[in-house]
Amino acid sequence: MPSPLWSYVTPGIPDDLFERLPGIPMSPREVRLLLISALRLKADSVLWDIGAGTGTIPVEVGLLCPQGRIFAIERDEEVASLIRRNCDRFGVNNVEIIEGSAPECLVGLSQNPQRVCIEGGRSIKLILKEVWQRLSSEGRIVATAASLEGLYQISESFAELQVRNIEVVQSAVNRLEKRGTSQTFAAIDPIFVLSGEKLD
Repeated sequence: MPSPLWSYVTPGIPDDLFERLPGIPMSPREVRLLLISALRLKADSVLWDIGAGTGTIPVEVGLLCPQGRIFAIERDEEVASLIRRNCDRFGVNNVEIIEGSAPECLVGLSQNPQRVCIEGGRSIKLILKEVWQRLSSEGRIVATAASLEGLYQISESFAELQVRNIEVVQSAVNRLEKRGTSQTFAAIDPIFVLSGEKLD
């Protein structure tokens, strides 16, 4: 369902169309495209986005899956308000914002997910364990890691939980930027995207 701000049916909303807060991370457009493709969404998917930050994934998925339902989980009240404002900017109304820390706040969620995107969380192994118990059969899980330690913890958890059809991609994106009178390519911080399926 196109929005006045983004009238296309494809994902990839430019970063500068989102409202931002200083210091609050945002998945760059190119990384967002990797995450969305790894989720393998259906029109009516139920998605949990844990560590939703600026709200870029809930907005993109909300527009792509108008019959779906997205739970955006964010522990910081001010950041949760930012997600709400970004959803309003794009006219997305199928996102429910949950203020709380994962994994504790996941217990009370009304719907089990078919897709999970984990973009943050201090207790990544505990979050993955809780999510795995609630994830529907044949559901997909996607998690990001910006550090070697995070990559190790997610990989170890995937092995312990017996995640199937695992894929790991590391982004390497450069954007053309204008600096003074010249143009140069600037690297976006690389990130690991790990994904897999729950098969009973």
